[in-house]
Amino acid sequence: MLENPYWQYFCGFEYFQHEVPLDPSSLVRWRKRVGSEGMEELLKETVETAKRDGIELRQSFERLSKRALQMQGRYSYARQMKRAKRETKKLRVYLGRVLRDPQRKCPKPGEVLQHLFSLANRVLEQKRTDHHKVYSIHAPEVECISKGKVHKRYEFGCKVALVSTSKENWVVAVEAIHGNPYDGHTLEQSIEQTERVTGWRPSDAYCDRGYRGVGAEIGETTVHVTNKKKRSLTRSAWQWLRRRAAIEPIIGHLKMDTRLDRNYLLGEEGDRINAILSGCGFNVRKLLRAFFLFLFFWFDLDSTNPTKIQLTLSPNRGSA
Repeated sequence: MLENPYWQYFCGFEYFQHEVPLDPSSLVRWRKRVGSEGMEELLKETVETAKRDGIELRQSFERLSKRALQMQGRYSYARQMKRAKRETKKLRVYLGRVLRDPQRKCPKPGEVLQHLFSLANRVLEQKRTDHHKVYSIHAPEVECISKGKVHKRYEFGCKVALVSTSKENWVVAVEAIHGNPYDGHTLEQSIEQTERVTGWRPSDAYCDRGYRGVGAEIGETTVHVTNKKKRSLTRSAWQWLRRRAAIEPIIGHLKMDTRLDRNYLLGEEGDRINAILSGCGFNVRKLLRAFFLFLFFWFDLDSTNPTKIQLTLSPNRGSA
């Protein structure tokens, strides 16, 4: 930690620290004070904690449920839907039995156990046509988003609203939005975030057809949707409207280069943090390319005049 100022900055230190925050010998002194008797009490407390919510199930169905899940996937792949439906029914029966057994034995569950009971009940009772279904036990905030594309009809996650500048393609607003809202309903929120980040409110907003139905103006911002024909617009307006397509490669770079495609942070707040950090990473990459532009030049000394330096621009080795 002492040799890395960046790590110290992210840990909250305002000045560079020349000493470690904790003395390595403090843990040794703590073990000596606690002693073997204190360690035994710590072991006893962990055992009591496990017993407090520990419930012995009559049958866990661990082996049977794993087999049923495998067969359900195989039958679905082979288009044997009746057999696949039978295996799905087995899984639902197993879940109901495992859920009812601890509920009878633990009438007053803790907060964590109660949360698991709630998720299990939602999974057990939900149907195919229901809304706000649970698609993942470990990430219940995950939503099913219809892509409308042949190669990928659905995508699981959350929507991310992105705003970039029209000329230099700087990311000025990015936010993860839960609830699977209509795209047009997120525009005002994105404009407000842009104003908070940059300090100015955009005069024009160019959007794709997913924002159809939005008013022509949101406050002082004029909204332009790419559903107009070329002959109905001026040349300048048509060029700005075509410029909107530049945000598509930005989205691709955010997904591939700054890990926007998959979030490893927990919960809805983790989704928001990951989206904002992805935008920060994209802008940092642009700044690094600007700062180290001369690293992409080749320096060739003229043999006749050693004091003369010739600069030759090398081929682009990175994504711009």
